[in-house]
Amino acid sequence: MLSIVISIVSTLTSSVLVFVVTNLMKENKDIRARRREENIAKEENIANGVLCLLRVKLIEYHDHYMEIDSIPSYARSNWDMMYEAYHELGGNGMITGMDKEIKNLKID
Repeated sequence: MLSIVISIVSTLTSSVLVFVVTNLMKENKDIRARRREENIAKEENIANGVLCLLRVKLIEYHDHYMEIDSIPSYARSNWDMMYEAYHELGGNGMITGMDKEIKNLKID
């Protein structure tokens, strides 16, 4: 009789442990998926913010250097890096025309 009771308790304990571990694994998976989605949303927001900042700075550079009709070499290097990053982040073609104008300026 005692062996039957021990067997039943052992089976119940095993079943409860399997249930708990399975639920913990499911919760862990759900938490990871939620964090992944949150991180993707944050990265998209950061990329959009950087894109806007690059656009503003590129327009400022364009307006300033077109006005003086030349561009220093360091500013041209900055322009090229910003322009490349702008397009890598999905920037539109508005700046492309400005890029052509900047590249036609004489370098100081």
